[in-house]
Amino acid sequence: MNRKNESDRIYDMLKKRIIYLEYEPGMVLNEVDIANEFNISRTPIREIFQQLSRDNLLNIIPRFGAQVYHIDFKYMKSVFEVTREFEPFAVKLATPRISEGDIKKLEDIMKTLNSYDIDKDYKKAIIEDEKFHQTVLKNCNNPCLQKILSDLHIHTERLWHYSEQYIDSMDIFTDTLGNVLDAIKEKDLSKVEKFSREHIDTFVQKIKEEML
Repeated sequence: MNRKNESDRIYDMLKKRIIYLEYEPGMVLNEVDIANEFNISRTPIREIFQQLSRDNLLNIIPRFGAQVYHIDFKYMKSVFEVTREFEPFAVKLATPRISEGDIKKLEDIMKTLNSYDIDKDYKKAIIEDEKFHQTVLKNCNNPCLQKILSDLHIHTERLWHYSEQYIDSMDIFTDTLGNVLDAIKEKDLSKVEKFSREHIDTFVQKIKEEML
């Protein structure tokens, strides 16, 4: 494996640890410790930390380390303001273009979500939710929109993990995503936009009720 591929692999691993809260908000990461874990020099780790800083996941503190960002609810408000406009647009673009194979993937994701228990499978449900979004997103055939939403999903997915104690039903996943899938299969663009926005708004409203 060449250096770039190795750096990309480590970046993806560290990013997932932050998103999945394996590295908790406020935790300080040390270059030496991470370099020793992956048996590489500090230079690529320093570059990876900088990349994660640009993702707004790490705060680089000189001569101290890299601190995992706390959940910033003011920033998350701005994230959701963007996603509730761009996500429905992306699904609308994808609807007439999506392949039968990817519709089958969405149906399989929904079957999986409907089989889950919220207490046992919450973290797995978040992963399936993101797979649903990414499957749709790749069919919008708009690289700019894909990049914007993929970058924002880093933060929405992290908030989903952070909110585990407040989510008490699989309905928050299955009801709205099920409606989105039905609208995609019907090729009904107005319903696609409506239900895509509802999926976001339902989660935001739950967070407001429980945490703010």
